Amino acid sequence: MIYTVNEGEVGLRLDAYVASVSGISRSAAARLIEDGAVLVFGKAQAKKYAVKASDEISLTLPECEECEALPENIPIDVVYEDDYIIVINKPSGMVVHPAPGNYTGTLVNALLYHCKNSLSGIGGVIRPGIVHRIDKDTSGLLVCAKCDEAHLSLSEELSHHGIIREYQALVSGGFSADEGTVDLPIGRHPLDRKKMAVIRDGTAREAVTHYKVVGRYGQVTHLALELETGRTHQIRVHMSHIGHPLLGDPVYSKTKTRFEQLHPTLFNGQALHAGRLTLTHPKTGERMSFEAPLPENFKRCLEILEATAN
Repeated sequence: MIYTVNEGEVGLRLDAYVASVSGISRSAAARLIEDGAVLVFGKAQAKKYAVKASDEISLTLPECEECEALPENIPIDVVYEDDYIIVINKPSGMVVHPAPGNYTGTLVNALLYHCKNSLSGIGGVIRPGIVHRIDKDTSGLLVCAKCDEAHLSLSEELSHHGIIREYQALVSGGFSADEGTVDLPIGRHPLDRKKMAVIRDGTAREAVTHYKVVGRYGQVTHLALELETGRTHQIRVHMSHIGHPLLGDPVYSKTKTRFEQLHPTLFNGQALHAGRLTLTHPKTGERMSFEAPLPENFKRCLEILEATAN
C-alpha cells in the first residue's frame, strides 16, 4: 500500500504516521520500519524520521499471525454487517481490544466468536479487524473490518478525515456561543503517562474537535461533537482544557457538578456516546451512515435535566 503525506501530517514521526494511516499500533509500525517493510520513496528511514509533504510511503504488511485473543460468546449489538465490514454499538464498560488487565471480555473476543475466521489480520494478533477505537467507558458506534482489503480502505479514509464520527456529551458549565471549534494539539501528559494533554511544544499531534450546543441546563450543557481527527481521549481532553470537562469523567474532571452529586448512579464513566458514524463502503463505494440511540443512563440524565429546567 502506498500513502502520500498531506500538509496536515507534515512533521509526524514515521512510526506515528504509519500507525495513523494503517490502523496498526505504533509499536507494530515501529517493528515494520525496523524490518524494512516501510519505505520513503523506496528507501528505508528510521522510525524517528519526520515525514514531509508529498512523501510517498510504501507499506508492506507481513503474513497475518494467528490471533492470540480467544473467541468468547459475548452478546454484541450489531448495527450492520456484510462480508466486508461490521458496525457495532459498543456498550459503556467494554474494552475494545485485549490489553494488560483486560485480556478477556473485550470487543475483539466477542468479534472472534461472532465472525469466526472473517476478520482482517492487519491489526495484528491482538487487534484483528480493529480500524479505530472508542474508550472503555464511551458507548456507541465503531466499524471493524472483516478482510484486509476493507481494513486498508477504511484506514486510508480515516487518515484523510473521510469517516465522520459524531458524538453526544454532557459537559460541565455553560456556553455563551452556540458552536465552536477546539484546534489544539494533543500528546502524552508529561507527568502522568496514563493521561493525554494539550501540548504546545511541537511534539504533539494535530487535534480538531467541532462542537454545537444541543441544550443548556444551567451548569450542565448537552453538546453534539464531531471529530476531525481521532486522538486518544480527544473529546475528553479538549473539553477539559477549555473548562468544560465531561460529566462522570474520572480522569479529566477535577470536581463533580451538583447534578453528578445528586445522581451518582447515572454515571459509570464519562457521559459520551458515539451516536453517528458515516463512511464509504470499502467495496461498493456507497456512502453509508449509521446511528445508535443514547444509552438509558444518558437519556435519564436528559429527562431529569429537562424536567428541572422547566
